[in-house]
Amino acid sequence: LKMGLVGIGLWGIAAPHAQESGNGKAVDLLLVLAVDVSDSINEKEAWLQRYGYADALSDPLIIAAIKGGRRGSIAVTYLEWAGPGEQHQVMGWTRIDSAESARAAGAALKAAPVSGGYWTSISGALDRAVKLVAAAPFEATRRVIDLSSDGRNNAGAPLAGARQRALGKGITINGLPVLIMRRNFSFPPMPNLDRYFSDCVIGGPGAFSIVVENYKDLAVSVRRKMIREIAGTFSAEGRVRPVAGKPGVPKFDCREEPPHAGRLPQAG
Repeated sequence: LKMGLVGIGLWGIAAPHAQESGNGKAVDLLLVLAVDVSDSINEKEAWLQRYGYADALSDPLIIAAIKGGRRGSIAVTYLEWAGPGEQHQVMGWTRIDSAESARAAGAALKAAPVSGGYWTSISGALDRAVKLVAAAPFEATRRVIDLSSDGRNNAGAPLAGARQRALGKGITINGLPVLIMRRNFSFPPMPNLDRYFSDCVIGGPGAFSIVVENYKDLAVSVRRKMIREIAGTFSAEGRVRPVAGKPGVPKFDCREEPPHAGRLPQAG
């Protein structure tokens, strides 16, 4: 997407049942859906992502997973992100506890415009997501950032620090590496993106990633991922989906960053 986030409202839309203030609202899960809308993703692809998440919210299996929790409710917010300072909270924190509230949240997501930006700052997205969790008007013992991207951290602060800041607050980071949405020739397709996510991005109790390899699998992958996150099921190893490469042998030195990472001006 060529346009930046200038001029877009800071706090995004508030879906029906969204809670903007007040404390003591207990739910089973705080879930940040953090979705990559950087320049390597065109508008059509961005809408495919948006509709995939919006439709997943009202899927019967997801509603059943929500109702199966101790409190029968979760709180969700939707964050679109790109480069440093280019994060837009499309939907404020929204309580979902029924098919009706899920459909309302999905409709609100579909009605909001898609944002965009130039670079891919996973570190910036994680830092913003952590702030959203801290400011949530709901309370939950389980807090998850569900982060999708079609590339690695190439702008803003180093990823390792942002990742550790999230994990240090008890937040789990799950990943949705997208292998189908890269058309920016300034950054060639990244091999073994799934391994990069496993080694350098995801973390925390039960952390896992699910790879999206073609358009027809996007909605299915999103639903599978959200069901696992809501149900809170995970393997003892904390990585539900196997990734490329030999188990236990990292392909990436997570301390290394691309040339632009850490060098672009920071927002604020």
